[in-house]
Amino acid sequence: MALKAVRAARAEVVACNTCRHSAEDRDGPDGRRGGAKLAEALRRVQASDPAYAEVAVADMPCLFACGDFCTVHLRGAGKVGYVLGRFTPDEAAARAILDYARAYADSEWGQVPFRDWPQGVKGHFLTRTPPEGFVVE
Repeated sequence: MALKAVRAARAEVVACNTCRHSAEDRDGPDGRRGGAKLAEALRRVQASDPAYAEVAVADMPCLFACGDFCTVHLRGAGKVGYVLGRFTPDEAAARAILDYARAYADSEWGQVPFRDWPQGVKGHFLTRTPPEGFVVE
């Protein structure tokens, strides 16, 4: 396994490209993993709107959130990170993730007020991770 650099951005969304399609099915009806389809949807939505230019999109195998499916890691330099999951691998989920990532990029340390959360991310947060050298008070 090797590490690959992701372009510098104010926020990064890293999708698990090997995630299950759903809680019940490893692969979707087309035989593809949900994580790979979600990563593609994230890239399509990002490319369709210049408002998402400040958000980098990447994918990698296994975020180790296997108890859930279609997971992403949201991170930014010096900010609290989040793992979100249980998404449908489609453009509506991708848009909600990217909309949240834009608000996250604009935040001081990664906390986005609940009133600003897109409906499509509510109920999808799995973990919160502090940035190196910090904890949340």
